[in-house]
Amino acid sequence: MSRQARGGTLLRATLTGKAAALVAVLTILCVQGCDSSRPQEEEAPEAGRSAPYRGNSGYSLPDSSFTRDGTVVTATCSMGARYAGVNVQAWDPERWELRETRNFFIPVDTAFTNYEDVKKVNSPLVDLCGVSSESPSPYAVDDLEYVTPRVRALFDLAYTRMAVVLRDPDGRTTHAGFVESGGNADDFVRLSDERGDDEQNAVMAPDGRGVWFTYITANGERRIGSRSTEGDHRLSDEGPATGHDLPLTVTGKPAHAVQANMVRLAPDGRRLTATAPKIYGHVFRTLDSSGPLTAASGRSATLLSGCISIVGWVGDERVLCRTQSGNFRTMDARSGRAEGATVAVVREDDRRIVEGMVVSADGEKFIASVHLPNDRSGQPAGQGDFRVVSTSGEGAAIPVSAESLTSDTVFLEWR
Repeated sequence: MSRQARGGTLLRATLTGKAAALVAVLTILCVQGCDSSRPQEEEAPEAGRSAPYRGNSGYSLPDSSFTRDGTVVTATCSMGARYAGVNVQAWDPERWELRETRNFFIPVDTAFTNYEDVKKVNSPLVDLCGVSSESPSPYAVDDLEYVTPRVRALFDLAYTRMAVVLRDPDGRTTHAGFVESGGNADDFVRLSDERGDDEQNAVMAPDGRGVWFTYITANGERRIGSRSTEGDHRLSDEGPATGHDLPLTVTGKPAHAVQANMVRLAPDGRRLTATAPKIYGHVFRTLDSSGPLTAASGRSATLLSGCISIVGWVGDERVLCRTQSGNFRTMDARSGRAEGATVAVVREDDRRIVEGMVVSADGEKFIASVHLPNDRSGQPAGQGDFRVVSTSGEGAAIPVSAESLTSDTVFLEWR
């Protein structure tokens, strides 16, 4: 496999805003089975762990802290004057003890923030690392219910590889690529060197063997494409796209891409939640091919009454939503009607807002972020206010206490 080193230049000044907040040097932990950073050949079901329950049961995964049941996975972007990287961590959600950390260095040419004089790039890495009041998300919205599934899509199911969008020095050409956990800062794979490439929204295939992205053809057609992480990385056309303005999520076996916001597969894999401009509904049947949601998709979709943001599936038939009142409610995925109690995390007169990020695999709890309006970071350069909340509304919310979780941490999964 060809690896290309690029670097030697300082990261741009846009990094310095977060440098004061996150100056820790990452400790690379080699875990049992370090060679799991390279996807393994598919094993018989009894030989490996099952894939996450959210519609990807066709994959068998290597055993690690990230693939075991009863694990919460988080991602935090860390930056310094000459360094940028992503810490992905596996947690015990009962005691909030750290089980394992994987580190992904960000190559210097990676589009993880947008700044003047370069082409604005859509990438989930921008949502994780580069969103601020001075550098907003390129997507239309950056609420945490939108950000969580976007950032999750950067990684394969076992969290061994991370997709990136790489900028050429001309500031306009962009290529899909990837980095492996535990690699060096100059150790990455650029999947194409074609001049004039316009590849954005790079995300990993579930098995880590391909990177998917949106691209624009030479005649201006908008498409979804993929390139294998092995071999000659030849472009495979996967289907139509709406451009770069909506993110991708790749799931299922065989893998299909959906271009929409808040894409979350039901546990049985037959339906998914999603939203897209001018498309009616919140719950759709799983698509048989890759592409954006369409008006035809909306004809059989369910609209969840009063739902403004989707947190996740509580079961095969129920979805947890944030409502117009700022509280949470479980909705019937078939009828669209609310059921159960309203779940309030803060008092009605509290100035802060609450956003949900992930629902536990058993559907009984979810993790919420509490912060000031229009400030998802909550406390600048501080520890975020995260809480474990019952989806039924019973009992008090339990604060999440762990020193390495910052106000910029995104919760990706609760197996």
